[in-house]
Amino acid sequence: MRTRRRQPEVPAPQSPWNEIVPGLWMGGHEFRGRTGQLEFAVVHDEFDLVQTLLRLPGHGPDQGVEHHVWAIPDGPLDGTQLAGVIRLAEAACEALDAGRRVLVRCYHGYNRSGLVVAHALVRRGHAPEEAIRLIRSRRSPWALHNELFAEYLRAGLSTARLLEELAE
Repeated sequence: MRTRRRQPEVPAPQSPWNEIVPGLWMGGHEFRGRTGQLEFAVVHDEFDLVQTLLRLPGHGPDQGVEHHVWAIPDGPLDGTQLAGVIRLAEAACEALDAGRRVLVRCYHGYNRSGLVVAHALVRRGHAPEEAIRLIRSRRSPWALHNELFAEYLRAGLSTARLLEELAE
């Protein structure tokens, strides 16, 4: 399965990860460092739970750190993929409720991670548009630039999942 489209016009983020709300971080596997060069974002033990939507070898986390991997494309998702996104958001909320630090990451830390983080925020009482604005202000204006993912959030992931399953 192809999980990442080439998008040369999308700039790499300026940091490996950003805190969206206390304890909930969003990030990627690559960022533009202080020198202007691309650098790998490698997770060690900075977080208690790492959720990875695009797994690249050598990017961590360290052994002993809870790690959930659910590879999905940065494009249309089927019902099973949406169910996985919902489960990751639920697990992130449970970890936050327990006072744990959570990182959700994909390639740049814009779309796939944004979908999970936004759904977690919606579960915690934010309106979809408010969650999208918060993510864009804290991570990057490029966050959730995949309009399909923003539409999934506006419709509600459970509704989007049901519609996708009916279409299959």
